[in-house]
Amino acid sequence: MSELSESKCAPCEAQAALLNESEIAELLKDLPKWRTENRGGVLQLERVFTFKNFRKALAFTNQVGELAEDAGHHPGLLTEWGKVTVTWWSHSIKGLHKNDFIMAARTDKVYE
Repeated sequence: MSELSESKCAPCEAQAALLNESEIAELLKDLPKWRTENRGGVLQLERVFTFKNFRKALAFTNQVGELAEDAGHHPGLLTEWGKVTVTWWSHSIKGLHKNDFIMAARTDKVYE
């Protein structure tokens, strides 16, 4: 996982290629707690993180938000009592790019 989290995100524009099924399967090997979700035809990468209370969930949300701002790549974040659902996908290409997996790996590091 650390190799993926240390990778640099590439610029992702509307003409960037979506990852294919075999590329996604390979990258998921490094992120065993993440899963893909298809929402309205858009493949997304998602994980639920658990916490002892809302304050810890909110702190994690803010840390992931800072991580996202630094990278210029923003996830969906749902913060609830005791859990945060993080969803990564590349809005510009309406699906998954390697950047999403890099950011998922970085999100895991925040949780450690």
